[in-house]
Amino acid sequence: MLRLAMMLYSLIGTTLAGSAVVVALVIGQDTLRPILIAAALGFIAALPVAWAVAARLYRA
Repeated sequence: MLRLAMMLYSLIGTTLAGSAVVVALVIGQDTLRPILIAAALGFIAALPVAWAVAARLYRA
């Protein structure tokens, strides 16, 4: 299941990080620091999401 979670993390992490960056830009945070923070938060948030999705797929 770990391999599946790692593969899913590569997709989910980039999706959530990209979405967080878009949100940061939409609310007017257009300097480097807020964009990097948003991207990092997206990658961190993707860890439990990828694990949960992998668990659900593994059970199915």
